[in-house]
Amino acid sequence: MNLLRAITTVGGYTMVSRVAGLVRDVLIAAVLGAGTVADCYFVALRLPNLFRRLFAEGAFSAAFVPIFSGLVETEGKAAAKAFADEAFSVLALVLLAFTLLFEAAMPWAMYGLAPGFDAVPGKMELATELSRISFPYLLFISLVSLQSGVLNSLGRFAAAAAAPILLNLTLIAAVLVFGRSAEAAGHALAWALSAAGVIQFAWLAHHCKRAGLPVALARPRLSPGVRQLGRRIGPVVFGASLYQINQLIGTILASLLAEGAISYLSYADRVAQVPFGVIGVAVGTALLPMLSRQIKAGNGEAALATQNRGLEFALLLTLPAAAALVVIAGPIIAVLFERGQFTAADTAATAATLAAYAAGLPAYVLVRVLAPGFFARDDTATPVRIAAAAMAANIVLNVVLMQVWAYVGIALAGALAAWLNAGLLWLVLHRRGFLRLDARLSRRLPRIVLASALMAGVLFLGGLALEGALAGSMPARIAALAALVAAGLAAFGVFAQATGAAALADVRRMLRKDAA
Repeated sequence: MNLLRAITTVGGYTMVSRVAGLVRDVLIAAVLGAGTVADCYFVALRLPNLFRRLFAEGAFSAAFVPIFSGLVETEGKAAAKAFADEAFSVLALVLLAFTLLFEAAMPWAMYGLAPGFDAVPGKMELATELSRISFPYLLFISLVSLQSGVLNSLGRFAAAAAAPILLNLTLIAAVLVFGRSAEAAGHALAWALSAAGVIQFAWLAHHCKRAGLPVALARPRLSPGVRQLGRRIGPVVFGASLYQINQLIGTILASLLAEGAISYLSYADRVAQVPFGVIGVAVGTALLPMLSRQIKAGNGEAALATQNRGLEFALLLTLPAAAALVVIAGPIIAVLFERGQFTAADTAATAATLAAYAAGLPAYVLVRVLAPGFFARDDTATPVRIAAAAMAANIVLNVVLMQVWAYVGIALAGALAAWLNAGLLWLVLHRRGFLRLDARLSRRLPRIVLASALMAGVLFLGGLALEGALAGSMPARIAALAALVAAGLAAFGVFAQATGAAALADVRRMLRKDAA
């Protein structure tokens, strides 16, 4: 496997998915705005989205892939397929029972997820109804995550990375066809989410079959491999999911704030998810099977080099993205969402929230890049302890900062907790000898920081120069934002080359070289 080629494959498809997601969110904002139906819809999505991010983009793969990859490396594909079938069958049975339980308990679950909704007549009932409609998505997306783990372990990243595109296209179709009113659109989107789970499952079932490893139902049994997976998945769910757990805590607290607080957090999160998904998810997805196979083969030096290149590539893209989101948050939100029911006041509130999220973007990505260093070595306990400390800090920071900055404080608390999580992961890996910055990364890291700061300065000055256009008509705003983005990209490219933060020749060599 080639690391950079794998990252670019996953990142490329994820970029298409995130752009489609932004189109979806633009349409949703125009129809739902930031009022009662929007709050209920985003709360209804919170639980299935929590599990989607845990399973499809994180924890299940972190537990499953090292075992599956190890079997492929040491015992062959037949043994790996037998384990995958057993895991698939047990997972399907457990998830079916879990889904039925939550459907029955949904009214009480809503009181835990959004207690403040009870103060608005009809809001709790609508949130419960939409949540019941959308929750079956959990069953299918969790099975999709297992299929994705199989394909990724075989070095086939494209199909799994493309699956979320189908989700976004399904939701876009629902808004366009059924978006006659806010309430009708809310119900249509909830039904479309469950339908999208079925579509993604069928898509990956087809590609697993094409890869020669179709995952099939077998007699559910707790084989040694399934028991090993079960022992790992609980800790990994917690250890790999600080971002999602922080979001859930933020939702609960935001429901106690003014109307629209949950919507501001949700819209800002959607924008922040673009670079996080393209960079963090892509690098983490590509790193885990590669590190697992290198470590199982006893090639520690290759694993160390792979970790360094993953960090370098992630930071080269994440630091300038975070700087740009902080500096031009206002124009981004105005162009994407300010139309229909989404007002200028909603833009200002969402932009401030986005800037707070962006401050933690490098940390969120670092967590996704550093965690595979533990999971590939079958260590789930350490990330759990670190995540527990960070989550406790997040709860305290949420309660304190929301008193001062309301929903912006909630976003900032999550960012600070993510930096604590990333810093502790880095420190422990370094102390154990599993993370040692090589000469190239040590030399380039401060230069990446410098190039990102210089680019931020260019964007700030450009924003001042285009202030009139950014406050004008929508076509003028779009043109001004496009000019800012182009200037930022060009500036970072120039500064990265001039400071030595990156070199095109190195990228070409990494694309040619087999990192395995």
